Amino acid sequence: MHQGDDGPLGRAALNDDRIAMMELLIAHGADVNAVWRGAFPIIFSPCESLAPKSLQWLLDHGANPNCADPARGITQSALDYVIATYARSRLQACIGILLAAGATTKYDEPAFLDLLCGRMDAFAARLDHDSSLVHRRFPALDVGTTAGRRMTLAGATLLHVAAEYGIVGGARLLLDRGADVNARADVGASGVGGQTPLFHAASQYDDHGLEVARLLLERGADLTVRARLPGDYERPDDFVDATPLEYARLFPGGASETVKVLSSIRTSLG
Repeated sequence: MHQGDDGPLGRAALNDDRIAMMELLIAHGADVNAVWRGAFPIIFSPCESLAPKSLQWLLDHGANPNCADPARGITQSALDYVIATYARSRLQACIGILLAAGATTKYDEPAFLDLLCGRMDAFAARLDHDSSLVHRRFPALDVGTTAGRRMTLAGATLLHVAAEYGIVGGARLLLDRGADVNARADVGASGVGGQTPLFHAASQYDDHGLEVARLLLERGADLTVRARLPGDYERPDDFVDATPLEYARLFPGGASETVKVLSSIRTSLG
């Protein structure tokens, strides 16, 4: 029952179809606020896999979303973990559930959260109030790893964010407000960075960035731009120099429809 500090409950919480298993485990004394192996709160399980029903069930049964505890090496809240996870589908649902439960996040940038939540009216109002948001870069957004790659949104624009999370409406709104389709993220002291939004859209699992990629290409995204970027997630010392197409081909989405679309356009350009 309590193996690995309630590890069985943590495994059950990964999927929405295992709620009956969670009910059985809780009935026999499992703890929704246990910390698996001393570093992974149980509530992080549905946050990692974006399982909204499981997440809501844990919250309804007393799980604490604001579980960051630096003294124990836990540096993220549940909302931080959702924002940073590699999955993309059901993201808005999970963020909404956590916000309704009073979750807090270190990524407390209102425009960023409105964009992730799909609150386009509120997002547009923020752009109306402060047009500099369209071009601003956000160094603190150290999130966005997915599809086996380590590239993040640190130093990127909101258009990069929309491309990373597949938010077509947000991307279109930003472009209509004058966002640069070929804006480069900040380049760090080591020379890593400088990617355009297309890099983020092109290198997603399951073609999640396909529609944003098409929009960016329609608005003039440059397929020839190169950037030096973090490579494979399992190899911290891996860095690559690549175009958006070359970068996308390095990861699991390499045989995807998105890559085919970019390849066909690149071929037509000669």
